[in-house]
Amino acid sequence: QVQLVESGGGLVQAGGSLRLSCTASRSIFSAAMRWYRQAPGKQRELVATILSGGSTNYADAVKGRFTISRDNARNTVYLQMNSLKPEDTAVYYCNALISVTYWGQGTQVTVSS
Repeated sequence: QVQLVESGGGLVQAGGSLRLSCTASRSIFSAAMRWYRQAPGKQRELVATILSGGSTNYADAVKGRFTISRDNARNTVYLQMNSLKPEDTAVYYCNALISVTYWGQGTQVTVSS
């Protein structure tokens, strides 16, 4: 079992920045890690991926604004979010694929216009 705990969400004005963290209860060295988000009334969508080797991929909506990174020594994945827009408002979830898929509880990000 792996527990994932997200933090760093909050309320920010448009154009601002936030950094989300996702800390795992055990090593994520071999895991593919992802951030998803779900806005009210919408389906959960993939935001960013970082593989065990460090390669990354982003949704078109966040390319150039968001950066995913990982610190395996701290069992932590980050999502740096810059130039935030009101449409980025959502609950952000951390996801780990380590043989099976694990989810965090989510952290709310609200961007005011």
